[in-house]
Amino acid sequence: MKLISWNVNGFRACLKKGFEEFFNTADADFFCLQETKMQPEQAEFHPQGYFEYYFSAEKKGYSGTAIFAKKEPLSVAYGIDNQYMDEGRVITLEYKDFYLVNCYAPNAKQELLRIDYRMEFEDAMRNYLSALDKIKPVIYCGDLNVAHNEIDLKNPKTNVGNAGFSDEERGKMTQLLNSGFTDSYRYLYPDTTGVYSWWSYRFNARKNNAGWRIDYFIVSDRVKEKINSAEIFTDVLGSDHCPVGLEIEI
Repeated sequence: MKLISWNVNGFRACLKKGFEEFFNTADADFFCLQETKMQPEQAEFHPQGYFEYYFSAEKKGYSGTAIFAKKEPLSVAYGIDNQYMDEGRVITLEYKDFYLVNCYAPNAKQELLRIDYRMEFEDAMRNYLSALDKIKPVIYCGDLNVAHNEIDLKNPKTNVGNAGFSDEERGKMTQLLNSGFTDSYRYLYPDTTGVYSWWSYRFNARKNNAGWRIDYFIVSDRVKEKINSAEIFTDVLGSDHCPVGLEIEI
């Protein structure tokens, strides 16, 4: 089973920058998007052979998620237990043997102006994932807006305390992983450095590979040994993020 996750930073814009070519080449069973910045009726992409699920923010041109799935799910849920519905951040697809949860985590903002909201969201998400995990294995993916450890960003020293690398956000990721979940990329590549999934548009960050690894596939511990590959497609353009991938046997 092959899965791709990509923060497209505006789906309509990304469609004009080679999205469809990568989508077709990847030929994934599931393709999860974050930061679509659009309403479902604005979609101009309807790939043959896929079921489409969009969850848009109430605020136009903001946030939003989507999933393209080759197989129709048993059920579809939006938000976290019918909460966090206004920003279009979470879609869950249920299948016979697993849950797929696609998430665009809130940004804590400059000077951590939204850190309290972010912490509440993280606690709700961890409790939600843990509850699902008691039923069947979970695959959790998306732009989780946190570089967990120093190895996950180019300049950790100068970013301590900044959004995405605050002690609070890193601590919540540690809590999640300690609750029965595995970061698929670090499971296969515990010591790999210099591989990132997001780069600022400023300061030639991508050219200089001054990036952050903030896009993830996280799986239930009990299926981690079924991971075949975890990839970060750093050469794929079209957004300030690149796609990340997972191949797993479930």
